[in-house]
Amino acid sequence: MNKVLRRSKTDRKVAGVCGGIAEYFGVDPTLIRLAWILLVFCAGGGILAYIIALIIMPE
Repeated sequence: MNKVLRRSKTDRKVAGVCGGIAEYFGVDPTLIRLAWILLVFCAGGGILAYIIALIIMPE
């Protein structure tokens, strides 16, 4: 079975990026969302990374 990284259509809060990443790795979407929040506040690149993922990842 080929796993494909896609935005989630069912588990989305903003655009489905975190839900899609969570489905791909088989983890809870809340953990991915918390990691994004940490990237935004600690590293400052989280918003840019989210926008790039939103553009690159198919729905």
